[in-house]
Amino acid sequence: MNPFIPASRSLARRLVAPIAAALLTAATLVRAAVADAPVEVSSDTVRVLATVDSLVAAEFARDSLASITVGVVHGADLVWTRSYGLADMASRRPAERRTVYRIGSITKPFTAVMLLQLVDQGTVRLTDPVRRYLPEVDRLRDARPGVAPVTLLQLATMTGGLEPEPREEGPFWTGPVSRWESTLLSAIPHTHYAFVPGSWFQYSNIGYAILGAALARAAHTPYVRWEREHVLDPLGMRHTRFEADSVIAGDLATGYAVGDSGRVDTETPAKEAREGRGYKVPNGALFTNVDDLARFVSFELGHGPESVLTHARLDTTFSALVATRGDLSLGYGIGFMVYRRGDFVWRGHDGAVAGYSAGICYDRKSQWGVILLRNATGDRMRLGRLASGMLSTLESVAAPQR
Repeated sequence: MNPFIPASRSLARRLVAPIAAALLTAATLVRAAVADAPVEVSSDTVRVLATVDSLVAAEFARDSLASITVGVVHGADLVWTRSYGLADMASRRPAERRTVYRIGSITKPFTAVMLLQLVDQGTVRLTDPVRRYLPEVDRLRDARPGVAPVTLLQLATMTGGLEPEPREEGPFWTGPVSRWESTLLSAIPHTHYAFVPGSWFQYSNIGYAILGAALARAAHTPYVRWEREHVLDPLGMRHTRFEADSVIAGDLATGYAVGDSGRVDTETPAKEAREGRGYKVPNGALFTNVDDLARFVSFELGHGPESVLTHARLDTTFSALVATRGDLSLGYGIGFMVYRRGDFVWRGHDGAVAGYSAGICYDRKSQWGVILLRNATGDRMRLGRLASGMLSTLESVAAPQR
C-alpha cells in the first residue's frame, strides 16, 4: 500500500524547518490538485516524502506515546498527510486526518491577521497606542515615566516590553472563553514591563492577549466572533474552534503531559480543554486539524482569498521582522517567527499547551509548507529533539539536487 495519502486542496520550529528544507530542493514541484483529485508528484518529491515519513516514524517510535499528524503543503494544496499512533490511548482510537489537536501559540498568527485587516480598513494604524482602544493598559506595572506608550505594532512583534505572563498568582489561568476579556483585565494590574516598549524583544503571551482585546474594542466586535466571521469561515476552516464544541469534540485527541519523572498526566489537559485557559485566548486557544491548518498555511503562502487579506499586504508583512538573536538565526514579525538553518530561511510559528504541541513552517518563495500536530508534551519526548538527526539526513537527500 502506498503510504503517501494524496490530499485535496484544502515541532516545534526545529523539526519543521529541516523537513521544509528537504522539500524545497525537490527538482519537480507538485502540480496543484483540483477539488479531491489526486495530486501528481515527481519521483524526486516522492523520495523526499519517503525520507520525511521514515524520520518522523522513527522519532515516534522512540516513545510511541499518543500520536503525531504531519501535513505537507505546496501552494494551494495539502499534498501529503499521515498520522502515527493513537488519538486516545485508553480506547485505542487511532489518529487520522480529521483528528483535532490544540495548537497553542499558533493562535497568534490569527490575531495578527485581525490586526492587518483592521489596518486595511482604516480602523486602526500599526503605530496607534494601545491605550486609545484599551485604556486599562495603563494599569500595567513598572511603566517608565515619560516613555511613549506601547503601540499595537510593538505588541504584535513582541517588542512591547511586557513580561511573558502576569507575575503574581491569581485567577487568570482558568476560565471559559466567554469570560476571557474580563479575566485579562483582572490580570493586567499583575503584569509588569520588563523593558521600555520598542527597546528589546520579549516574547509575551499576555501581550498578545492585550492586543486581541484592543483590536476587539476598535472593531466593536468580540474577538472570537471577528475571527470566525472574518478569518476562519472565509478560509473554509470548518473544524477550527476556540472551544471543543459538539462539532469537533468527537475528533479531539486526548492530551498527554509527561512530567520529569515520566508520569503521564491526562487530567490537566482535559481540565484546560473543558474549563478554558483564562485570558489565553488571542494568544493560544485554538483547536484544529491538519486540513484546516493547511488552509491557513496556504493563505500565508499567498493562496487565500483577497477578501481576507490582499496579496500586497501579505507580501509587505512578511518582508518585515525584528531580529531577536545576535547571529540573526531567529526573528519575529507581525505574528510569525523567522528562523534560519544554514542557507534556508523559514517563517512560521510553534505552539504548546498542556498535552499538545504543534508547529507550522513555510517558505513563500518555494511555496512549501509543513504542519506538525501532536497530543503530547514533555521534555523527554519533544518533537524538537528530532532536529539534530533529521537535518544531516535531509540535507544529504537534498545535496545532489543543488
